[in-house]
Amino acid sequence: MRHSHADSAPATRGSVIHWAGHYDQLVSLLALGRRSRLRKMTIELARIQPGERVLEVGCGTGDVAIAACAPAGARGSVAGIDASPEMIAVARAKAARAGVNVEFRLEPIEALTYRDATFDIVLSSLMMHHLPDDLKRQGLAEIARVLKPGGRLLIVDAKRPTTRLGRVFNTLMLHGRLKTAIQDLPAMLEEVGYIEIESGATEFRLLGFVRGQTHA
Repeated sequence: MRHSHADSAPATRGSVIHWAGHYDQLVSLLALGRRSRLRKMTIELARIQPGERVLEVGCGTGDVAIAACAPAGARGSVAGIDASPEMIAVARAKAARAGVNVEFRLEPIEALTYRDATFDIVLSSLMMHHLPDDLKRQGLAEIARVLKPGGRLLIVDAKRPTTRLGRVFNTLMLHGRLKTAIQDLPAMLEEVGYIEIESGATEFRLLGFVRGQTHA
């Protein structure tokens, strides 16, 4: 079934990508042809354990959520949410082709329909920069709500460039107006109540990561 933005997309003030058919090519360009390595790196940073319940927010075309199925194993579960009907349609088709069971839901990060304390870990990859700052905080609070006590959050996202070449490349990647970047997220996580916050660089020069936990 083809979803229409008008009658299917949930209301959100975040930027929603409707050109899902070209999204993987853009990520490949961002990763300099190493899209699968980028997704694998994200899973490695997540440190998913067998039997854990995993949620990806802003799952896009589903690559990270599908990759999370392997470490979660048969005793675990994986879900993904996105506000774009087109992205969810592509993600569901990919999961069917891969023969994996991922629950993809069409919903925005600020209004998750999952119950409190549902997930062991939540992942966010290349998504937070699409949200205005107040919506970032609202989304981070929603993530904390659906995480179990002591649950973990991993965010991989764009850095604010510090060189001319970085600024040019970010503009090419449609991130030229990036104001709040991965460097600013640790403070936001602390504001919302996360603990054990850590951040760092990745093997991809324009991307960094942040990890945090909910109180046990």
